Amino acid sequence: MILGASSFAGAPEYLKGYVESIELYIPKLGIYKGSTLETEKLDRVLNEISAYNFAVTVHAPYSAGNSKYPSELQIDTARMGERDFTLLEESIALANRTGARVVVLHPGRIGANREKSFSSMVRNLSRLAIIAKDYGVTLGLENKEGTDPSNFCCKAEELSRTIEAVNSEYLKATFDIGHANLTCGGNPEKLEKFVRTLKEHIIHIHLHDNSGRWTENYDGDEHMAPGKGCTDFSVLKLLSGYRGVYNFEVFSLEDLHFGKKTLESTFRL
Repeated sequence: MILGASSFAGAPEYLKGYVESIELYIPKLGIYKGSTLETEKLDRVLNEISAYNFAVTVHAPYSAGNSKYPSELQIDTARMGERDFTLLEESIALANRTGARVVVLHPGRIGANREKSFSSMVRNLSRLAIIAKDYGVTLGLENKEGTDPSNFCCKAEELSRTIEAVNSEYLKATFDIGHANLTCGGNPEKLEKFVRTLKEHIIHIHLHDNSGRWTENYDGDEHMAPGKGCTDFSVLKLLSGYRGVYNFEVFSLEDLHFGKKTLESTFRL
């Protein structure tokens, strides 16, 4: 089992004591000035990462309603221009440079015409999958939380439909169990069905917790430590053939430590 953590969970020298892999979360790395990649800043980040011999995954920019999110890095995969493709290709190239197997992408936003928006998203993801193939990297399309009705791919069926429509070995699924728990309303039976529906596509996993319901704080997507909410992490046992990273998407070393204990208890490591 490969354990990882997002780069916002703590500094590399502290993360090394907990995990073997780090997910470079592009929007918070501070390597962009506007939408321009600053290579010197990127090199400093990568030198620090390499000093601790981490394996790497990459989380690409996406569309966010949070005012703290860099506006120049907003990308809606259902509505992409050339600037957006350039930004995502930079994340894919970074993955290639660091030996990362997976680049995490978010699905798009639902427009006035849902099917037209969906078709546009599939076209854009198909083009991105071709780019990923050129770099030898796989895209992991993440399921989003159903408490925000503007998101595509909240349900496992729609995420599977998207991946199958693109029909590329270079587009698979990032299973976000916290988002799935919100979509399933904290119901463990529904969460189990979600996993069974999506399991054949999963190449990457995000771990965090919540109360399984909408709240004013991020639509309930609070990214608590696994074990502090109501998510049934035992459903991960259904993924017996999974060999990718279990990446903790939490905001502190304390939550990372707590989450590790929850996962160890789940799998009795």
